[in-house]
Amino acid sequence: MPRSTRLLRLLQALRGRRHPVTAARLAEALEVSERTIYRDVADLMAQGAPISGEAGVGYVLRPGLFLPPLMLTEDEVEAVLLGLRYVDQRGDEVLRAAAAEALAKIGAVLTPQAQAGLATPLTMPGPSPAAFPDNATPLDDLRAAIRAQTRLAIAYEDQQGRRTERFVWPIQLGFMDRARVLAAWCELRQDFRTFRTDRIVAAAAAGRYPARRADLMRRLRAHLDAMAASNDAPDGN
Repeated sequence: MPRSTRLLRLLQALRGRRHPVTAARLAEALEVSERTIYRDVADLMAQGAPISGEAGVGYVLRPGLFLPPLMLTEDEVEAVLLGLRYVDQRGDEVLRAAAAEALAKIGAVLTPQAQAGLATPLTMPGPSPAAFPDNATPLDDLRAAIRAQTRLAIAYEDQQGRRTERFVWPIQLGFMDRARVLAAWCELRQDFRTFRTDRIVAAAAAGRYPARRADLMRRLRAHLDAMAASNDAPDGN
């Protein structure tokens, strides 16, 4: 392959890795020799790429280097477009606007062949869902609480209209086919719970919650995986 393409692929292989990756693994991924990896890494570092590491230990690409979407393959472009179309169907106004802007930016830098694929995509996200119920608490307020790791005092109504007062630690928003939900740690239940956003009738900030959101997300994923495994277990287990 052309050297410029190989260097960009090397940067892409390093991108997003938090731990050093050895020259041997990079050579295998790029189908070149380790000697070529050593030389290319040295060239990239000489050109200013923020790469840390050394031969025999591994390399890490530090934050600060922007890689344009021209690096996307046709299949990767298709995956991104499918995701953006899904967001356009199920997202709120903020996410739909962001998806449209992202699509315009990606389309502006794609090759002519890839741009033609925008009009005739290979995949589709499925039928559009029904309209979502209105929210008493704006999703932007929930987003802000998630980002700031703010504990919320919420009033929540269940399907029968029964109201409970809860303190929750908001973690993520989920966009389902028929509803939008807030995934959170519930102090009342002392466990993870999901709350339909249209049933959160009031929400007020109650200080910063005493945990790291990244840790809560890991625990939430483990909780959901355990629930899925339990649901898939044969009868009698």
